[in-house]
Amino acid sequence: MTTENVRKAKSGWLFLGLEIVAVVLAIITVLFSFSIFYLYQVVGAIVFFVLFLGTILLGRGFFTIQPNEARVLILFGKYHGTVREEGFHWANPFYSKQKISLRARTYNSETLKVNDKNGNPVEIADVVVWRVTDTAKAIFDVDDYRNYVHTQSETALRHVATAYSYDRMGQSDEESAEITLRSNIEEVSAALREELAVRLEPAGVVVSDARLTHLAYAPEIAQAMLRRQQADAVIAARTRIVEGAVSMVELALAQLADKKVVELDDERRAAMVSNLMVVLCSDSDAQPVLNAGTLYQ
Repeated sequence: MTTENVRKAKSGWLFLGLEIVAVVLAIITVLFSFSIFYLYQVVGAIVFFVLFLGTILLGRGFFTIQPNEARVLILFGKYHGTVREEGFHWANPFYSKQKISLRARTYNSETLKVNDKNGNPVEIADVVVWRVTDTAKAIFDVDDYRNYVHTQSETALRHVATAYSYDRMGQSDEESAEITLRSNIEEVSAALREELAVRLEPAGVVVSDARLTHLAYAPEIAQAMLRRQQADAVIAARTRIVEGAVSMVELALAQLADKKVVELDDERRAAMVSNLMVVLCSDSDAQPVLNAGTLYQ
């Protein structure tokens, strides 16, 4: 693993002044050599060539760095450090000065089809905000750090999606507290960020944020899951209705007995319970029926 070595480059303005002086001397040498003997002209040409070559080499050493940007210095295949200070700089003209951005970047993944913890196929996508913190690792330890981030982001998303269920349908009371993809977005996003932090550390990249942007059942099971949700909703509603009806019937019988409104034997009590349950649990309004006889006729 390569470790970043931050170094400070020389000021470019000083060497720009030397560049100007070398150009002026080269011009003066050319003008002066034409006015004297041939031998001095040869010497002047040599001096001019040296000055001209020096200006070219000095010019190759200039580079600028903008805010949130860095330059990786490489000399004949060997890493010599990273310059992070913004401004106008000069370094060895033989350095290869590779520019790398330190700004935050956003990666929107494509919609992936994966199986959740229960084996149900789901469609999922995320957005990852990342930036480079270690330029040496980003340049030397991975082949292409951008492609590395994209590939590892998709891999981490697949791994996290398979670790959780899509929702809590069909779960028992003990399982109802389990984290799911649909109900616990913050917890799932935190798990995704932790997964990405481990996977992207070798590339010198940190993740500022990672969140799900799309979550749905795969088309082939979407209709079946919709019917299942509707059935679960109906069952849950019916359960609440029955629980409420039983409580109301119990309360009604208790108050009738306490206030001695009417004396009910077991048969009449059963008939009243049946009628009240039908009225309270029915989907339609109750229709009054006039009883001309008794329960015993």
